[in-house]
Amino acid sequence: MKKNKITLLAMALFCAIGVSACSDGEDGKDGAPGEPGVPGTPGTPGAPAGSTVDAVATAADFKLTLQPADIVVVGADDFSIKFTATGKNAKGDDVPFTGLDKVALYVTNQVANTTDSGAPMLWSNNALANEFGSSMYCTPTGKATARGGAEVDACTLVEDAENPGTYMGTWEHDGNAPVVAAAGDPNSMFRVMVRTYNVTDANGVGISDKLLSTPLDFIPATGEMAVSAKDSVSSAACIQCHSELMGYGDDDKRIANIGAHHNYQKVENCIACHNPAKANETPNKPDDDGIIQGFNPNFNAMIHTIHAGGHLAEWGVLKGEALEEFAGVHFPAELNECKTCHDNGNQWKENVYREACVGCHVTVNFETGEGHSDFQLPQTDDSQCMNCHIGNLSPEVAHKVGIRAEYASLVNVDFTGASVDSSNVLTVTADVTINGALSSDLTVLSVANTLMGSVDAEGEVHRWRTRPALTSGTFTAPGKLELTLPVTASMDVTGTVYVGTEATFCVDTTGKAATCDENADLEFGNPIATIHGRDVFSTAIGVTTKTKFFDVSTAAADDEGIPARYVVAERITVAESKCESCHTSLDIAKGATHGVYTFDQCMDCHNNRYPGSYHGAVEYDTGEVDADGNPIMAPVEGLTFANRDLMTVAHRFHTGSFGGGIYLDKNLETVGYPALATDCQACHKDGATFFAADGGLTSGKRSIQVNTGYISPVAETCRSCHISASALAHFESNGATVNGKADTSADLPVESCATCHAEGKTYGVDKVHAGGGH
Repeated sequence: MKKNKITLLAMALFCAIGVSACSDGEDGKDGAPGEPGVPGTPGTPGAPAGSTVDAVATAADFKLTLQPADIVVVGADDFSIKFTATGKNAKGDDVPFTGLDKVALYVTNQVANTTDSGAPMLWSNNALANEFGSSMYCTPTGKATARGGAEVDACTLVEDAENPGTYMGTWEHDGNAPVVAAAGDPNSMFRVMVRTYNVTDANGVGISDKLLSTPLDFIPATGEMAVSAKDSVSSAACIQCHSELMGYGDDDKRIANIGAHHNYQKVENCIACHNPAKANETPNKPDDDGIIQGFNPNFNAMIHTIHAGGHLAEWGVLKGEALEEFAGVHFPAELNECKTCHDNGNQWKENVYREACVGCHVTVNFETGEGHSDFQLPQTDDSQCMNCHIGNLSPEVAHKVGIRAEYASLVNVDFTGASVDSSNVLTVTADVTINGALSSDLTVLSVANTLMGSVDAEGEVHRWRTRPALTSGTFTAPGKLELTLPVTASMDVTGTVYVGTEATFCVDTTGKAATCDENADLEFGNPIATIHGRDVFSTAIGVTTKTKFFDVSTAAADDEGIPARYVVAERITVAESKCESCHTSLDIAKGATHGVYTFDQCMDCHNNRYPGSYHGAVEYDTGEVDADGNPIMAPVEGLTFANRDLMTVAHRFHTGSFGGGIYLDKNLETVGYPALATDCQACHKDGATFFAADGGLTSGKRSIQVNTGYISPVAETCRSCHISASALAHFESNGATVNGKADTSADLPVESCATCHAEGKTYGVDKVHAGGGH
């Protein structure tokens, strides 16, 4: 019965289909086609893949662009802003960036200072002036969550549906937006900068660097671009020490490594907050004991105090908040070298006012005059500052800006020859000039050491432990110095010897070379006067003697020998000019006891054939202090060094494993080094190649001598940063001979480091150490 019902149903369905398929119901054939229907409206073609993006790989791949005509931030008109955002797609093309959900606007303008205190022109943050905060958010809802969790009004951000990547911002709340200067002057310069939030890479990971637009400086009344009259320090000047954030154009240089607020990248951005609106009422004013407890957050005073912090702490004039903030900052150049930072115009020496000066001269009390020159001049405002500080008392003159390099040539020892006589005595000759004339009086020198040793066929340096002092020589004629040294069995004098100096002197008030002994009654007078109780120069000046190489195996005393590898350009990957970009001069970096400027002077102590180390143990700051408030240091267990090699020492010092102003904290993180740790080009030549074709170092160095033998050079350098036990095991597994397991032979096999880490390899140093510096 059930089967019959299915059969009947199927038959009925077949009949229904059959009837509908017949046009006339007679033969079952298809009828003629009907009239075509009216074509529908074409749909909107979809955008090609990659024509927009909503994620980027790096902050530099995102770009937010503003135009003056699209910004209203002054006067009575309603606030508005329009901008475009782009990001790089997979092909590297800049395409519209869609889906922004939060930005912050920073708006400042330059206003004339109508008081008798402070800079002639001041920065005014519109939001701060309107008591709203430092910036204003823009979101699609017109509301935002501020730091601390409170909900605040925001401008309403809308993306143009017809033009992806184009955004409009308006204020939909009572009154006008807080970034509008209602009473501002539209003819003054305004600066607008936008920070973008919540942007990720393709994997949804947030971008590590801040996404900041290039600051836009313009005149609202005309829409013309403008140039600030206040920016006396460029971002490029900061980059000299703090590394460059790569990926941006030459006209938009950005700083890579400023720790505060996780880096706002440009000086032009910092002033948005660090301006007079946030300045203390009594900036940098010492207490009754002459000690500074707070600090002025206005940019001019704050930057001076930060960079002078280490010196101020040593002088005992900081405590409390100021000591905690700045004591660990050790400015690598001399404090009086204003042009180290002030590289953009003459404002720094033409606009003199107390707020900037007390950033360094923190003990001056202008109300009482205490500490203000020998005359103890009270100064209740800045109206009289320029009366004194122009001409011979200008900041440039008083601080001896740029004069140190000129002074360095006041004393010179020019080595002219070296020979060994039949009695096996080495004789070295030199011409000595002081203050531009031949002189036979070396009492001007504070340090008067010579640098001597031999150079082997490979260009390696072998330092002699005994050598004569400059002052032990005799003068055969005015300015003609002769030094002698008996040759011993440990001295190789069969080929090339090098001679140089490690010598220092001071300068008197007339700009002439002088002894550094203030009480000495000598031909060369006394050192230059101090300023406010502090030495003008923090160190004595080094004698700029050129290291010379002589072949003593020939009869001629002036035959040039084999140069050390430290002066062969093809064998050295670093450059003194790189050091000088941060230190100004290497004789400053090494202090008053050395007086050296070039690597061929440094090589005398810091070479791979002079074992031992004065800083063998590595310490870290535990984060605790003793009863006197001094930090308690502890050793890093199992980590010691036993060489003075220049490569190793330079890496160790700058990573904090050597001791001094740069140190390791309790997490073994470097504190005090201003550049990125991975910015190799901060010191190394641009485009330098570290590895030779055979996998060894470009320098040709194949071993480093330690007290117990010889170790491998690549691993010893890498160990300056990579201090873990696992890193040491990695070095050993790849053929390195390491400290504690030294080999008796200097002829070590080449480490296999280059197999993975040579330039161009997947894990090459040019890739794994590319953090901002390449």
